[in-house]
This record gives sequence, structure tokens and C-alpha cells, in this order.
Amino acid sequence: MKSYRKELIFKTPNRRDYINITPQVEEALRESGIKEGLCLVNAMHITASVYINDDERGLLKDFDDWLDSLAPHEPISRYRHNGAEDNGDAHLKRQVMGREVVVAVTNGKLDFGTWEQIFYGEFDGRRPKRVLIKIIGE
Repeated sequence: MKSYRKELIFKTPNRRDYINITPQVEEALRESGIKEGLCLVNAMHITASVYINDDERGLLKDFDDWLDSLAPHEPISRYRHNGAEDNGDAHLKRQVMGREVVVAVTNGKLDFGTWEQIFYGEFDGRRPKRVLIKIIGE
């Protein structure tokens, strides 16, 4: 069995952003040479997420609005976590959207369902954060 590891670095210009990272993951899969196996993609920061869903602008806005209704950024005094930072809401948003995804690799391709894409969700941006891609298989 082979394994391949790659990190992506993101520094988003906004506090919250949603980035389709499917092309970068597909590139890592090609670089790995693995044809059958599993591909793990995870956010390596506690205020960011990796998730799978449809790449449709209305849905991305719906996610953003829904997350903001669950955990609005302000007033920041509502979160006990906020002291030196003001990102209590970002931790909660990450918890809802998830840390990682695992996708089967079949015939050298990500084995997606219809419309599935991999996204990086940033909930406290404007600083560098990492995403890990780990691919194992043959």
C-alpha cells in the first residue's frame, strides 16, 4: 500500500468564505499515482471546515445564512470563549460543518455521487490555515 500527503494553505480575504477545493484534491490524487483507495481531506484548524456538497451559489449563501442564524458573530459578548479573540462563533460553525471528509478512490478518480464537490469552509479567516490531503491505497 502507498500513501501520499499534501497540504494546502489558505488565507482568505474575508472572515467567512467557502472555496471549492475539488480541483486541488484531484490534482493531489493524480500526483499520488494511487488508483484504488481512500482520500482523506481535513481542515487542520479549529475554526475551519471541510465538507462535501453541491457547488451552487444559492446553496452556499443558504449555508452562510443558516450558520449565522445558529451562531451569529455578534454580539461577541454572547460567547464565553471570546476573551483575547472574537471567534467563538467560528468554533461552533466548524462543529456543525465538520472537520473532514473521506472519499473513495476508484480507477484513479474521486468516487463522487451526483453533484458532490469538496469545499473548504472558513469561519475566521484573514490568516493562513492548512488543509491536509492524505491518500492511501494502491
